[in-house]
Amino acid sequence: QLQLVESGGGLGQPGGSLRLSCAASGFTLEGSAIGWFRQAPGTTRLGVACISSSGGDTNYVDSVKGRFTISRDSAKNTVYLQMNDLKPEDSAVYYCAEVGGTYYTCKDFQNRHGNYWGQGTQVTVSS
Repeated sequence: QLQLVESGGGLGQPGGSLRLSCAASGFTLEGSAIGWFRQAPGTTRLGVACISSSGGDTNYVDSVKGRFTISRDSAKNTVYLQMNDLKPEDSAVYYCAEVGGTYYTCKDFQNRHGNYWGQGTQVTVSS
């Protein structure tokens, strides 16, 4: 089964850091732009960050700019989301998905349907 597998969530303290991982199962991420999304209870899913297939283009929702960094490691077939200066409002289930192909620059990733959704990883920010 082709899907992405998220990991790295857990309990983080306000001001602290967590790093999420998005690994591909059954296929390579080469040639795919990957987006991170999150959904808190009672809210709609929100696109948080996106990285192009080459890693040369990234895009972030305003609320995480300067705090979150998306990156990818082709050798490990994994995309990461480094989350620093965590805030309670960052609490949500985080998902990754393929949002585009080789030439996609992440310009409108929040409106993309997304493929290969995983089960998500829970992030809770609380003291």
